[in-house]
Amino acid sequence: MKKFTEKILTLLWPSVCPFCGKVSREGICNKCRKETDKLRIEEPRCMKCGKPVRYKEQEYCRDCAHTHHYYDRGMGLWLHHEPVSTSIYQFKYHNQRHYAKYYAKEIDRQKREAVREMCPEAICPVPLHPRRKRKRGYNQAEILAKELGKLWGIPVEKNLVQRVCYTRPQKTLDPVMRKKNMQHAFAVRKGRSIPKKVLVIDDIYTTGNTIDEMAKVLKIAGVQKVYFLTISIGQGY
Repeated sequence: MKKFTEKILTLLWPSVCPFCGKVSREGICNKCRKETDKLRIEEPRCMKCGKPVRYKEQEYCRDCAHTHHYYDRGMGLWLHHEPVSTSIYQFKYHNQRHYAKYYAKEIDRQKREAVREMCPEAICPVPLHPRRKRKRGYNQAEILAKELGKLWGIPVEKNLVQRVCYTRPQKTLDPVMRKKNMQHAFAVRKGRSIPKKVLVIDDIYTTGNTIDEMAKVLKIAGVQKVYFLTISIGQGY
């Protein structure tokens, strides 16, 4: 019955490419596959945040070389350029929740081994403030985290961390204000079981202030290792 229902839904709402929006049974169409393959983040990468760096001898990107991070290590799947940036915008602001399945499959295909090496005991999506979640209707990081949790058999702790401050959108701020904006934004819920290793999930990594603030409160609560994984990541060097 479930398979029959899925077939009917596929006929009514055929699969579309999450990057160009055209009907594509394969999910990502061949044209967009070629474009996104160019944006895949390969070595050499920053040993901390995973951004690309210019030289193999370079251990850290410019940001990480001059910044203390509370998280231990992280990585993104693609560079945040077209067509990835537009796809994430649609996923985040225009109710394209089903894009999470495509992203999760690509992350699994390319990052499964790296995540296995991290050995996370729990996946924790970056939470939205309740007011923003009511306005948007969903948390894109939570949806992606659930898809990855299914693929990897790792529990998703969506209520481990809560957003306690209604912050301004980070994309509207300069680097200094971004850091200030995220201070005291999160808190670990009292009475929760604290895992030793956590993988934080978000859609985009830029300066790292959001991930850092989450990592800070998680470590204060007793988490030993905090890693992150995002769909896209800003340019490095």
